[in-house]
Amino acid sequence: MLSDVLSDALRRQGRIMVSTEQQLDVDYPAGERAAIDSLRAQIAKLERELSGIVAAGFPHVSGAAVSERRSSPRLLSLGELEEIRDRLVQRVHNAQCRTGSRAEFERRSRALLERMKLEPGRYKFVRLPAADVGEAGCGVYQVRPRLGIVGMLAGWWELKLSSGCPLGWGPRASVAPGGGFKSERAHAFAWP
Repeated sequence: MLSDVLSDALRRQGRIMVSTEQQLDVDYPAGERAAIDSLRAQIAKLERELSGIVAAGFPHVSGAAVSERRSSPRLLSLGELEEIRDRLVQRVHNAQCRTGSRAEFERRSRALLERMKLEPGRYKFVRLPAADVGEAGCGVYQVRPRLGIVGMLAGWWELKLSSGCPLGWGPRASVAPGGGFKSERAHAFAWP
């Protein structure tokens, strides 16, 4: 009831039209309305592009930006929309540069991995994380002697991929009904 009265009063003044769904429709001049619609479309396109870049490059590329706090909700002016568009263009460019540099880093790491496979004796004790070559997981490629100290002295080197994931530290303990602890595993230690 009150919203209808307010809506009618504002409609008569020609400034703002409020529908029953509480959506605001500001009466702009035709040229400014077209410019605002164009800027909103450009902003939406840039936000989609930025989210695609961040999703493809996750976790190495982030799209985090400092957000500005406004005191209250309001409609943005043409100048404010242009500023937002310009900041988004810069963020998209920065994300593309980070993605490009990450791709180059992974390419160089894959080339190093290939050289390590071909000539492991030239890359003694070199470690290369699997994430650096674009693989998922926490593994590490490392050139190691084949039979420990004997292989080191004989020059027998090999490239190994470790799981890289840490093992548990001892048994998992849980409280037994009598108040003591009971072990969930039979062994009290993990092999390295």
